[in-house]
Amino acid sequence: MIASLAQRRGMRQFVKFSVVGASGFIVNLVVFTVLQHLDPHHAELAHYELLYTIGFFSGGISNYYLNRVWTFRSSGHALREGAQFLTVSALAWLVGLGLSWVLAPTLGHGHKLWLVATLAGIIVNFFVNKYWTFRHAQ
Repeated sequence: MIASLAQRRGMRQFVKFSVVGASGFIVNLVVFTVLQHLDPHHAELAHYELLYTIGFFSGGISNYYLNRVWTFRSSGHALREGAQFLTVSALAWLVGLGLSWVLAPTLGHGHKLWLVATLAGIIVNFFVNKYWTFRHAQ
């Protein structure tokens, strides 16, 4: 059964997307953490949103490149795909920020909130990118 799942293209793409996502997750975390330590006002929501945004899109840029060349092996128009990928990233970013606004009173403005917001973004990213951005590479 595991062998038949591994042979399915969609499953392989999901695993690769997850590996790429993990690398982007690390980029996001490192950038967020470094900026948080450099910003003495990071406890304020407006500062958290800026740091979250910079970290999120830093991970997103590395994810686009790796997903294009490795996960989906796309030969589509790079600028169009890049614009679509960034659009999806913006949607995922908005989902993350929305959750941040709702959950900040409970979770604070630190790593717990960042983790929940980022995981929600991963789900949005995979499905929309697979079926819209890289649909021709299926």
